[in-house]
Amino acid sequence: MVSEYKALVVSEKENGTFEQRVKTVPFSFLPENEVVIKVQYAGLNYKDALSASGHKGITRNYPHTPGVDAAGTVVSDSTGKFSEGDEVICTSYDLGMNTPGGCAEYISVPSAWVVPLPAGITLRDSMVMGTAAYTAGLALFKMELSGQTPEMGEVVVTGATGGVGSMAVAILAKAGYNVVASTGKKDKIFYLLEIGAKRCIGREEVVDKSDRPLLKSQWAGAIDNVGGNTLATLLKSCGRNGNVASIGLVDSAELTTTVYPFILNGVNLLGIDSAQTPAKIRHSIWQKLATDWKLDNIKDMQTIVSLNDASHYLNKILKGKAIGRVVVDINK
Repeated sequence: MVSEYKALVVSEKENGTFEQRVKTVPFSFLPENEVVIKVQYAGLNYKDALSASGHKGITRNYPHTPGVDAAGTVVSDSTGKFSEGDEVICTSYDLGMNTPGGCAEYISVPSAWVVPLPAGITLRDSMVMGTAAYTAGLALFKMELSGQTPEMGEVVVTGATGGVGSMAVAILAKAGYNVVASTGKKDKIFYLLEIGAKRCIGREEVVDKSDRPLLKSQWAGAIDNVGGNTLATLLKSCGRNGNVASIGLVDSAELTTTVYPFILNGVNLLGIDSAQTPAKIRHSIWQKLATDWKLDNIKDMQTIVSLNDASHYLNKILKGKAIGRVVVDINK
């Protein structure tokens, strides 16, 4: 076992600001857990950007290494569940929040957090997908459990150019749905059409200020990254027995609505918590992402960067300027 390794370390300075630097740190920086993984790739997410900016609601103690997504090979496993050299994925749970994350050469995590890399995808593919694709896949999984089918009509995705939004567009299209992509970035419409959207609309088209309890049905379901008024509008304009999956709050955590969409149109509001999904469901969704929902256009959705460039891209993600998925190649 090596005695030190490289990691992106976020530190709190005396004046209360935070700095991000790639450093060589002792192996003791990692917690003592069951599985040690040599990281090959890490996917960057909005939660990582918050952690890297010093958000104490995400990460309580600093110095810290962000990165809620990591993929690599097993170095050791005290439980015997995995063998040395096994290719594995680790996403969500507490990784990158209060447990040192994937923006490093090594991570140390509980065995229960680790998923074998499914046949059919590479380690890099798994991080292009990462928590973003897993979350979008979990949303579709729950929507279909509640009766959603492509035959019911269009499904709208809000915040469609972001990491989760892009994956939701692509996975829904792969599953046979007609996808409407909602975005405020008109210069990215071609990108959205390229990854699977049938048509694009402006974000203003999913904001209703009329205070009416119900609106004319416009789509059969939705995956929402925005929250606030947008989520309320999606509920009011969803077709009968449709499903609206709530996976983000880019605009607001507040939700003001009435019960009418639920008791008159049978609309289901589905909460998506990707962090603590039971292992059986987590494994099933990764299998779907490697088979039925495997993305043909994954190369169009990725930006591969070095560990030294990770800080720059985390800041872009925080400001909403990143498109698609940003993946750190630890060996680049």
